[in-house]
Amino acid sequence: MAKRLILGMSGASGVIYGVRALQHLRNIPDWEVHLVVTEGAVINLAVETEYDLDQIREMADVFHRNDNLAASVASGSYLCDAMLVLPCSIKSLSAIANSYADTLLVRAADVMLKERRPLALAVRETPLHKGHLELMARCADYGAHIVPPVPAFYHKPESIEDLVDQGIGKCFDLLGINHDLYRRWGGG
Repeated sequence: MAKRLILGMSGASGVIYGVRALQHLRNIPDWEVHLVVTEGAVINLAVETEYDLDQIREMADVFHRNDNLAASVASGSYLCDAMLVLPCSIKSLSAIANSYADTLLVRAADVMLKERRPLALAVRETPLHKGHLELMARCADYGAHIVPPVPAFYHKPESIEDLVDQGIGKCFDLLGINHDLYRRWGGG
């Protein structure tokens, strides 16, 4: 049986991270991807990429509307193995930190936390003020992984895609998704 991943895309800049994650997940066997996209992410798709909602919806195994609080992934009895919010806006982070589950993305994240299942939040904002940091700390205290997509350079990236893929790879590592998105550090 395939493992289930919920991929949430919220309205932060950097929606290409979510698009690239979907593209890579199509080539990783044994993962069923449930996609939830916020209204802000749809706007950023148009502003930042050449993709639209219909195109990314086709990349997922299952698409859930963000306003559908009756979706399968809104229930703890529907077993999901991991969730990734990529990118994670401060608005979504705040809602998750405060259990303000008025959308499916936030409700699914809340379910992951209450069921003690892996949740990674790729918070995409800079600079950060103390309130942002406190929200991240609160989510971390509840069990979430906080994984801002901060580029590394030891793998000698040659393109923006290399930098994006390395950030996605760090998220996949935390969630137990096998990949070869970047060259790992070998030490010396």
